[in-house]
Amino acid sequence: MKTILITGSSRGIGFAIAKKFAAQGNKIVLNCREDVAQLERAAAEIQAIEKNIRAIPADVSNYAECDRLFTETEAEFGPVEILINNAGAAHFGLFSEMKLCEIEKILSANLLSAIHASHRAVPNMVRAKAGCIINISSIWAIAGASCEVVYSAAKAGINGFTKALARELAPSGIRVNAIACGAFETRMNDRLSTQEKIAFADEIPLGRFGDPAEAGELAVFLASDAASYLTGQIIPLDGGVT
Repeated sequence: MKTILITGSSRGIGFAIAKKFAAQGNKIVLNCREDVAQLERAAAEIQAIEKNIRAIPADVSNYAECDRLFTETEAEFGPVEILINNAGAAHFGLFSEMKLCEIEKILSANLLSAIHASHRAVPNMVRAKAGCIINISSIWAIAGASCEVVYSAAKAGINGFTKALARELAPSGIRVNAIACGAFETRMNDRLSTQEKIAFADEIPLGRFGDPAEAGELAVFLASDAASYLTGQIIPLDGGVT
């Protein structure tokens, strides 16, 4: 039984990852920034699978709140052994029309959040000479997305952060990898109409959007002993797009 913290896990991919780890009997900490009611509903659903669940609202793009999240987690379950950096936000629109506050929000939500949480988790992992960090990235970090320029840049930062941190932490027995997600059936894609989703799916070699549970399965594998020789990798989960 391990202590697992998943940021941005009240719904979508983060929630699906939490359910997969809970099914293994781990201690799970769910987190979100704003929708506390949804976070509590998510925790209640997972408690039907595993009782060792804690829901802690915190904005991990703010270091003080991130530190509080870890302090409360450690008090309840001990040091975080597996960290899933899933917190993030998207913005769709022309780069030239973005306000500075919107640019800073996207960078903070997608990049600084992962840096903050990892910075807080790493010292205990180094002391234990063990640990696993999984960052949730995007295929747009690889290909670039028109009208999602800052989001693409933030996720590209996640990829560089993943590779550099993996090299730094490997001598301490800590592995760091990233999952570069393609189009998934999540709220982030609710802005698309039915016809737009069909057209988008037609461009995916496997012909469909991903199920968040599939990201959960991959995350569980990456955190397992079966992946003990795998670190510093950006793994596309995109139906063959890249």
